[in-house]
Amino acid sequence: MDTVAHILNGFSICLTPINLGYTFLGVLMGTIIGVLPGIGPSAGIALLIPVTFGMNPTSALIMMCGIYYGTKYGGSTTAILIRTPGEAASVMTSIDGYEMAKKGRAGAALAVSAIGSFIAGTLGVVALSVFAVPLSSMALKFGPAEYFTLMLFAMTAVASLTGQSAAKGVFSCLLGLMISTIGIDLQSGQSRFTFGVDEFQDGVGFVVVVVGLFAVAEVFRGLEDIVKGSSAKTMAIHGRLWLTREEWVRSVGPIWRGGVLGFIVGVLPGAGGTIASIMSYTTEKRLSSHPERFGHGAIEAVAGPESANNSDTAGAMVPLLTLGIPGGGSTAVLMGAFIMYGVQPGPMLFENHPDLVWGLIDSMYVGNVMLLILNLPLIGVFVKLLTIPVGILYPLIIAISVIGAYAINSSMTDLYLILGFGVVGYVFDKVDIPVAPLVLSLVLGSMMEQSFRQAMTISGGDPKIFVSSSITVSLIVLSVVSLLVSFLLPKLRQFKEDGNSDA
Repeated sequence: MDTVAHILNGFSICLTPINLGYTFLGVLMGTIIGVLPGIGPSAGIALLIPVTFGMNPTSALIMMCGIYYGTKYGGSTTAILIRTPGEAASVMTSIDGYEMAKKGRAGAALAVSAIGSFIAGTLGVVALSVFAVPLSSMALKFGPAEYFTLMLFAMTAVASLTGQSAAKGVFSCLLGLMISTIGIDLQSGQSRFTFGVDEFQDGVGFVVVVVGLFAVAEVFRGLEDIVKGSSAKTMAIHGRLWLTREEWVRSVGPIWRGGVLGFIVGVLPGAGGTIASIMSYTTEKRLSSHPERFGHGAIEAVAGPESANNSDTAGAMVPLLTLGIPGGGSTAVLMGAFIMYGVQPGPMLFENHPDLVWGLIDSMYVGNVMLLILNLPLIGVFVKLLTIPVGILYPLIIAISVIGAYAINSSMTDLYLILGFGVVGYVFDKVDIPVAPLVLSLVLGSMMEQSFRQAMTISGGDPKIFVSSSITVSLIVLSVVSLLVSFLLPKLRQFKEDGNSDA
């Protein structure tokens, strides 16, 4: 009953005209930031902090949180329309979302993305309201060994399930891990694999890799088609800009499963929306009776990852608010904003600042409704982008990509790298090597390395620490099973087909 009273009090705070205005402003800016690759919620919130000096802390934090979860909606738009993920967690959406767009179903992809984001985002906020404190104890059970095995499982799952060949998926994953080692070794302070290039001291930027592998590679493929004379036309948009009855049925399960999975993953500090969306993708592919559709425009592969991605934002607020532990870059910036206003996130936050914390949580309900109302009417406008002639569309893709990537470091080296990764993405497509494992391992590589080193330091160099708890053992078993299944399933299918042909 106390929780219900706090929730009702929170609504009385967030529904005041001034806070409603700041909620709308935050989600609107978040949507715009999400569309532009390279900016991201961390930079958006950081840029806004100086502007909020002198504001009411509750209003300022409500607006910053609006940017945080608003970017999740915007990131899917360019991922679906031009295969340019606006932020890291939209990578999986770009795979099947863009394929749907090529088949004239961009409207359905955008619709299920918005609806799935709303349902899962609301589900995540409900779980945050009810289970925040109990679930925070679960996150405390994850030490370095548990995080290492969790990331190992995420990598093996995506390597084995995102492509037609597990061996090619593993190769892509290992290449991403190699790229993630470039830069300064955090323990020794020595440069690694920088080849004398100063810009490599900070490593290879994630945005640079993603923009090259997806956006520039897509332009290369389009130019190849134009040279061959097979595709000099704009994409054909046919049918309704909404979901069919069959698409609704196929989307309901992935939306709810993605919402639950995303929240649970979000509770784990450091996991993030990228892992949540990838785990949702692999889960839906496992459960699907037609896994061959994935990678070719399966609506489940848009509904699940987008739902997980948005539910993850509410989950990530659990360790931030209850433990004072930021789960990633965005929540770390948010934590800095809390402290700047004299509010210390942690176990005493709900007692010392109940009006602020419950007003903030309830504003996420309101913000999700605003985002749904804001995005659904714009589906028709977004889809019109696909009718732009390719002679204008491809330069537009390059311009958006270059502006977003160059704005981060203002480095010409990044532009050369974008071109290089564009070639890599084009070649990968030609030889059927999936790029998702490379992206995931690049994101997780440094965290995985640090978790491994910390675990070995704690154990005094004894690798038994990785089998010392039920969590690590379970994750290692799941990793092995993921790889074995990917190798055995094709053989079982072939055996079954041979048996049917003999009969």
